[in-house]
Amino acid sequence: MDDSDFEGLLRSADLRVTRPRLAVLRAVRRHPHADTGSLLAAVRTEEPAVSHQAVYDVLGVLSEHGIVRRIQPAGSVARYELRVGDNHHHVVCRSCGTVADVDCAVGHRPCLDASDSRGFVIDEAEVTYWGLCPSCAPTATSTSAASTH
Repeated sequence: MDDSDFEGLLRSADLRVTRPRLAVLRAVRRHPHADTGSLLAAVRTEEPAVSHQAVYDVLGVLSEHGIVRRIQPAGSVARYELRVGDNHHHVVCRSCGTVADVDCAVGHRPCLDASDSRGFVIDEAEVTYWGLCPSCAPTATSTSAASTH
């Protein structure tokens, strides 16, 4: 996505196109799954005077309008991404906190077909996989092997 795509997204949501909003969208594009503090730092490289509150407000508005997705894995701060509307999931490293996208399981909406919906009309499922990322897995393996010898 480029700036014209971002401008179109904002306009289609009846939102004004502003420099802070565009800067936040560019930061989320460059840093998917980043937290607010990281996004603030990225935005300030373009817009040094933008306030912390302004970034919070922009992220809130963009989330409300479905332009960005806010995720918050258990025990983690909120994180943001541009990949919206496709019911994908995430894998989180227990050691370093890295987050990556995971496509939904194969088949016709398998994650949305609950065994018992309890009368709810389900339109989204959030699945979080937990484990160790490739960078942390060798460290954990060597650490546990060293502690057993």
